[in-house]
Amino acid sequence: MSVTEAATGQALAAFEVGRAGQAVLSALATVRDPELDESITALGFVAGCAVSAGGDAEVRLRLPTYFCAPNFAFLMVADAYDAVAAVPGVRSTRVLLEDHFAAEAISNGVAARAGFMSTFEGEARSELARLRADFLRKAVMAGTDQVCRPLVAAGTRPDELAGMTLGEAPPTQALARLRQRRAELGLRADDDAPLVIEPVSGVGVEAGALPLHLRKARTTAISVRANTGICRGMLRQRYAAAGLGESEGEED
Repeated sequence: MSVTEAATGQALAAFEVGRAGQAVLSALATVRDPELDESITALGFVAGCAVSAGGDAEVRLRLPTYFCAPNFAFLMVADAYDAVAAVPGVRSTRVLLEDHFAAEAISNGVAARAGFMSTFEGEARSELARLRADFLRKAVMAGTDQVCRPLVAAGTRPDELAGMTLGEAPPTQALARLRQRRAELGLRADDDAPLVIEPVSGVGVEAGALPLHLRKARTTAISVRANTGICRGMLRQRYAAAGLGESEGEED
């Protein structure tokens, strides 16, 4: 490691408290792991963040393993870049992925705004919009479980759920999150929209199909939660220090 690299690492080891720095960290908290549907700060993926007096921001991201899928990693680095670059007062942005087999390619590709296919020319077959949409649909299914399971436990019948709208569901954090994910997919998220929908078509699920749909939603939610726990565990084994803004997560 060069003297310059060592100095940079020391500078980024501690988050610089201040208006610009706090704004950058808040922006990073809006960036999600696409598969786990959780904030990269809460997951511990932000290893360092610094903002110079002139507004030059530099962020270091880390992942649970050296071989995390490059398409997932590219999405997170690109989203982090966009979030930080949009912070008022930030003049320039660098997002560096660390300890990953494709770290240099991803960091440089995002910085050049090259896109996934250009970054991995000859290897990538498509850009990542379809992958992002697939993960959002999983998030909608998992969110449906989080919203509907308490209603079912309270005695709400399938026919009642099938006729319920988003505006009629109890206002909870889970419901707000479900609305957001549906809106990101371009699906209806207004008060008059059906509560339970097919995440591809956006069509409401009929009462007869509702039990099976809710079982699929529950399976999806359990899978996402299990993967989140595995990723948290691997990250803790790989890195002793907590990430900036890292949380332990909530029990389901």
